Amino acid sequence: MKLSEQWLREWVNPPATIEQIAERLVMGGLELEIEPVCAEMPRGVVVGRIVSLEPHPNAERLRVCQVDVGKGAHSAIVCGAANARAGMVAPVALPGARLPGGMEIKVSALRGVESSGMLCSASELGLAEKSEGLLELDPDARLGTPIEKHLALDDRILNLEITPNRGDCLSVVGLAREVAALFGVQMTRPRAKQAVVVGVDRHAVEIESQADCSAYAGRVMYGLNARARTPDAMRERLRRSGVRSIQPLVDVTNYVMLELGQPMHAFDGSKLSGTVRVRRARKGEALTLLNDQALELQHDELLICDDSGPVALAGVMGGASTAVSASTSRVFFESACFAMSAVAGTGRRHKLASDALYRFERGVDPDLQRAALERATELTSQICGGEAGPVSYAGRALPETRIRLRHARLTKLLGHDISAKDVEALLARLNVSTRNEVGGTWATQVPSWRYDLRIEADLVEEVARLYGYDRIPAKPYAAQLAPGRPSEADRSLSSIKQRLAARGWREVISLAFADRAVQERLNPGVEAIALDNPIADNQSLMRSTLWGGLIEAWRYNHARQAPRLRLFEAGVCFTRVGGAITETPRVAGLAAGSAWPEQWGAPARAIDFYDVKADLEALLGEPAAFGFEAGAHSALHPGRCARVVERGRAVGWIGELHPGLVADLGLPSAAVVFEVDAAALRRSRVPRARAVPEFPASRRDLALVVPETVTGAALEAAVRKAAPETLQEVFVFDVYRGPNLGTTFKSMALGLIFQDSSRTLTDVEIDSAMARINAEVAATLGATGRT
Repeated sequence: MKLSEQWLREWVNPPATIEQIAERLVMGGLELEIEPVCAEMPRGVVVGRIVSLEPHPNAERLRVCQVDVGKGAHSAIVCGAANARAGMVAPVALPGARLPGGMEIKVSALRGVESSGMLCSASELGLAEKSEGLLELDPDARLGTPIEKHLALDDRILNLEITPNRGDCLSVVGLAREVAALFGVQMTRPRAKQAVVVGVDRHAVEIESQADCSAYAGRVMYGLNARARTPDAMRERLRRSGVRSIQPLVDVTNYVMLELGQPMHAFDGSKLSGTVRVRRARKGEALTLLNDQALELQHDELLICDDSGPVALAGVMGGASTAVSASTSRVFFESACFAMSAVAGTGRRHKLASDALYRFERGVDPDLQRAALERATELTSQICGGEAGPVSYAGRALPETRIRLRHARLTKLLGHDISAKDVEALLARLNVSTRNEVGGTWATQVPSWRYDLRIEADLVEEVARLYGYDRIPAKPYAAQLAPGRPSEADRSLSSIKQRLAARGWREVISLAFADRAVQERLNPGVEAIALDNPIADNQSLMRSTLWGGLIEAWRYNHARQAPRLRLFEAGVCFTRVGGAITETPRVAGLAAGSAWPEQWGAPARAIDFYDVKADLEALLGEPAAFGFEAGAHSALHPGRCARVVERGRAVGWIGELHPGLVADLGLPSAAVVFEVDAAALRRSRVPRARAVPEFPASRRDLALVVPETVTGAALEAAVRKAAPETLQEVFVFDVYRGPNLGTTFKSMALGLIFQDSSRTLTDVEIDSAMARINAEVAATLGATGRT
């Protein structure tokens, strides 16, 4: 937000330079910079009037103007501006003048006609980057007045960055309150003249939901001069605030918004019919806005309507059908207080932004509507004349905000004792009233414009701001902080990353936004979360898998001569479950290229499923709790992928990318990927000491013929189910397929280690266990012994 120093000093004028004011505001929590009105002040430019003009004898597009600059004799000036006309008042650069950029004006001949100066545009004076035609000034401007005096160019602009909680500072009066509080001075409040009500011309107003709009005020003004022009002083203040002058009625609403902080809207009164209502949109309604954007209203947007239908998007933008124009002679001014929640979603949903929405999202003073309406009436009467009708009003009084403040709590939080008298005086600067209660406590009442003051800590912060952070001495914190005791069973995400890095993987960090086309290929069964305002078409969704970012990183690096890559990312994925957005931290990886770096010890081969599976198993904190089950994933190669399960619950996937996906995305090869919930990887088994066995172990090998569909994990599970507790280890050490077994069977050889910590096992005990195991695998898996 930008505001003029001169405008601010009309409301509050502390005995300080603008630099000192800026420094105090920064220390009070507002970021700002000071900018000049002009980078370079024009010199020798005065106010002049074009008395007459005639065509240039030697140039079709030029005209010779006779200009009065208040010196009696007229100056002949050659001008090519299309808007030049007799009677027009404009800036005149006289011979010897110096314009921004270093241009010096001299008497010179243009196409054979002597020109004694130059008529100037706004851009030539350094007031705009570009402009069309001459800068038109007030018709009653005093001729010969230096332009820097007429436009008050000896001014500075405060360019402020207002935090979302300080919407009360988005105006001259709001910033003046802040300056007055910080300096401990009184504000000078220009009083708006009460309008003289003539007649009964009005539009009744109604609010269907008080929760959406606490106050709505409106007034009709009629008999306006349609040819009126916004005065230079108002135009300049709008320009210095970054607002373009459009038309007197629109300029008045913008001026009041900047001055008082109340967004307003001007409807062409001749285009309104009946009662003005604040209500929610109904299904099938449509509205075309001032920016010509056509909206289909389907989300219960808050609207301003008359008897014919919607005429404005409440708190955001007016409708084109009721816009004021150069012919408007009857206007209906709107001044309302819309709830923050009622308008914020509307702007984001329809990708709209406006100065009004910016303020309503942060909160507008609910007691300001009538005062703003009176100020707009006063300014309109001064510029356009006309008569004012009575105010139409609907609304309710909002409950007052009362906060209990304890002196002891304030002292404890600040670590510094500020006297009760000083606390009361500081709060009084903010218009916070206080009443003493027993026990060193105040009952306070917060002014209506301070939406950010809601709890005791807010008042403590305000006292500290006004007292001065630099006056609070630094002290060592006296609290006793007990060190945290993380559980051994919960590994940190950092340790998981370090283990992957130790195995040759490199971490990447990608944006949480995804390309819709890629996302639907990688995770087609998941409901995507669309962004309201994506920064690019290929980043329109929140990611539901980390694979998209890894694939893009692989593609980028492969194109830059890095064919062998091991990439991983730890991040959050977003899904919608039952209408609610769920964020799930996950760890994912992608491996492509050769299995080993270039070397001579082993034949070169491409990385495969089992290489990545080995690295993933090394991450598992409790390997016995995890398993890999055959499954089908649309993004992974059938038969070369597996579901990662933890105690029977699916926690991730591993596999080679599907050939169709590789072809569609134009990938260099079929990389191997994995993705697992981070919470599952962080769980770890706490090591427990165990005595070294004193008795020998016994090994038995078991060769079984099983159907081709039986996995090693299923076979191991059946063995452990039937075996006694003395079975310590089961592992597959050979798999055989041959013509003698056919195409539907295979042979798997298992090693079984038996051991008891208290005695030596007998052959009879081990044979009995082996018999039970053979019976179990035969019954459950159809396994037979291989001879």
